[in-house]
Amino acid sequence: MKNKLLSKYKYPDPDGQTQLITLKKANWKYVSFETKELEKNQTTLIKSDSNEICIVVISGKCNVRNQKINLTQIGDRMSPFERKKPWAVYINKNDFIELKAVSSLEIAICKAPGGGNYESRIISPSHMDSEKRGKGQNKRLVHNILPETEPANSLLVVECYTDQGNTSSYPSHKHDTDDFPNETYLEETYYHRFNPKQGFAFQRVYTEDGSLDESMAVYDKDVVMVPKGYHPVATIAGYDNYYLNVMAGPVRKWCFTWEDDHDWINGETYN
Repeated sequence: MKNKLLSKYKYPDPDGQTQLITLKKANWKYVSFETKELEKNQTTLIKSDSNEICIVVISGKCNVRNQKINLTQIGDRMSPFERKKPWAVYINKNDFIELKAVSSLEIAICKAPGGGNYESRIISPSHMDSEKRGKGQNKRLVHNILPETEPANSLLVVECYTDQGNTSSYPSHKHDTDDFPNETYLEETYYHRFNPKQGFAFQRVYTEDGSLDESMAVYDKDVVMVPKGYHPVATIAGYDNYYLNVMAGPVRKWCFTWEDDHDWINGETYN
């Protein structure tokens, strides 16, 4: 049976597109997501219309240009598994970016409703923080690309590294209730990569009442959509996992609730 929350990787079309998550496809209101793979010297035009956009350079190098940014070369990792912080570009609604690949290039285009007086800007690795989370077999490395402390209207963007055999997005937590400051409603996408690339992980998306409960094997360059509920990830031995998270909702704050059954893993008795 086809899993409704899993979008499988597709070979690049003439414009390099490999994933396209629209509001209609996801059946929600805020997050749109796209990935492209471009060959050296290939160009693409990205328009924001009523959205704001954060373009993340997953791997490779490119030049970017619009009315505020002129042919700036960005990108200095050829694989996300170098674990260097990425380069990114932010543009607000009614703006655009012309992008030209300087090498083979993989980019993510993260979209959500735009607004406010937020100007286009390059987000350099030096402007991002990183943090290690978890303990025991629940450790991961996080790069905060566009956190809530940085200016934007809706978008929250982060990337996460989980070593082989470990879990992440765990203990199970949810952010599907508009009850700030206790919890915020945030739609979320996961763009997965694996090293070596034939690897996979398991991701489960489920609610306590059982109205949603889907488990899926996720392979390289697949996308998982999380409309509600808990959403842990478990890697398998031999394969490191990278994923790019995009979140957005009516309040640009990441406030979540732990699942009671597994919250003990946050405590001192687990190491």
